[in-house]
Amino acid sequence: MAQPAGDAVLRARLTGLGTRAALRWGVVGSELGIPYAVDRREVRFLFGDTFGTPWPQTGRESTPAVMLSSHAQPGDIMFDSGRSAGSIASGRAGLGVDGIWEETVLPTDGICLPDGRHVISYVSVSRREGASYRTSYAGLALSNHGTDFRRTSTKWWNNPTQDDPFQLSTMQRDDDWVYVFSVPSGRSTGAMMLRRVRCDRILDPAMYEGWNAHDGTWGRPCTPILRGAFGEPSVRRLIGGCWVMSYLNSTRNHIVTRTATHPTGPWSHEKVQLTPAQEPGLYGGFIHPWSTPDSLHLIVSARHSVAGVSTAYRVSQYIGSA
Repeated sequence: MAQPAGDAVLRARLTGLGTRAALRWGVVGSELGIPYAVDRREVRFLFGDTFGTPWPQTGRESTPAVMLSSHAQPGDIMFDSGRSAGSIASGRAGLGVDGIWEETVLPTDGICLPDGRHVISYVSVSRREGASYRTSYAGLALSNHGTDFRRTSTKWWNNPTQDDPFQLSTMQRDDDWVYVFSVPSGRSTGAMMLRRVRCDRILDPAMYEGWNAHDGTWGRPCTPILRGAFGEPSVRRLIGGCWVMSYLNSTRNHIVTRTATHPTGPWSHEKVQLTPAQEPGLYGGFIHPWSTPDSLHLIVSARHSVAGVSTAYRVSQYIGSA
């Protein structure tokens, strides 16, 4: 039986052969494409493993990339510039800057602080395991201008069982606070946690307050706001105050969304936005910050192969509703 499609429809291919990103900036084979707002005129996109060729090539170097878009309407994403994300990554598998084995480094989200500095959350990937992966730690990287990101000493180390719930994070600024939603690494089953921290204290882990869903207070301990099978999460506060969450339900292999009026919830049931019937090998599903509940723009990755031959390694834009 054919798998039904979700609510979202394809708007455009953003990377891959023949796209504007490939022809103008050399960003061809790529993943993620996480958009975050700098201001009301500019959005930055964070890409993970990025190549100048259509497919991931064994032995070729890859690096995270940052691309800028200053087009006011998310319906027609055009990139004004593109470049490497600086020393957030070494560019090849080996001993990373922390002296531990690192297969790659993947950004998970970004924000712009009130003072104009940019912060990227990322994970240090120690080993890939098919569609999943193991991480050594999650960390924060900092940039004065949103291009050359440098790792900071702020880290949350994973544990041997790989179920630390503070690895894959998405961040949303709301006035002077940053709300951080986190799940375990590797698109696995576990808990989603919610923390908050003041913008001027984001590099100090001791200043993070966890949401305790049992008694409805901020502080410690932090308790799960949701449990499920989570891929990389994305949370944005949209125009009008609606909070929307997107992630890959890694058990069903669907990109789904939930909504709430406050970051603490309650969060709605999952709504299916995309299935493999629409995009084989899908993952990601990152929310464009200029979306509205009725026009929800999702940035979706696809990595797919048939008989060991790659047929897709690209980022696309889909449009649905929350």
